[in-house]
Amino acid sequence: MNILVVHAHPEPRSFCAAMKDVTVETAAAAGHAVAVSDLFAEDFDPVAGRHDFTTVADPDLFHYQREQALAAEEGAFAPDIAREQARLAAADLLVLHFPIWWGAPPAILKGWFDRVLAFGFAYRDGTRFDSGLFKGKQAICCVTTGGTPQRFSEGDAYGPIDKVLWPVERLTLAYLGAAVHPAHVAYAAPRVDDAARAAMLAAWRERLAGLLAVAPAAVPVPA
Repeated sequence: MNILVVHAHPEPRSFCAAMKDVTVETAAAAGHAVAVSDLFAEDFDPVAGRHDFTTVADPDLFHYQREQALAAEEGAFAPDIAREQARLAAADLLVLHFPIWWGAPPAILKGWFDRVLAFGFAYRDGTRFDSGLFKGKQAICCVTTGGTPQRFSEGDAYGPIDKVLWPVERLTLAYLGAAVHPAHVAYAAPRVDDAARAAMLAAWRERLAGLLAVAPAAVPVPA
């Protein structure tokens, strides 16, 4: 299996980075091919613009989707986008590692979605969900939070994590046709002791090993 790990945290010593390292080590030890897009380390530009393309569909009016469509037809994406698209096209499983900041992924990951998941490459008119271009691929979010499980419970401050992750899991990954596994969440990572963090790493290692041990199968998309 080919695995793409997209990591969105600026600190290499963060717990989010430790979770990412477990992914790479576990997958490689099981004999899978692993590519890593470390967005902060690679200085990925999250801001969309004309610099995303080497072609111009309309010099007078910048319509991002129209420019993406032409670039997809002519192989004219900027080198960083083309690199990420090649990594993603080769992947059977996409693992997104990110912290929850202000109820969402860091802006650099949203920018990766905006620029890499381009019209003509990741989706087209009439291709979404069950008919999406990523049908056959699997995806999972592995996230860290500062908030406790209680804070992310129904009726509490932040609400259930599946609602927080809805824009990523349903409106991005599932929209493109990927089969989305329920997220793996390390709650309150900065607030617990070393033993608890070690247990979180072990739990993720076990969860991931289980996913990798079975042949790809249909996984329900978030409804």
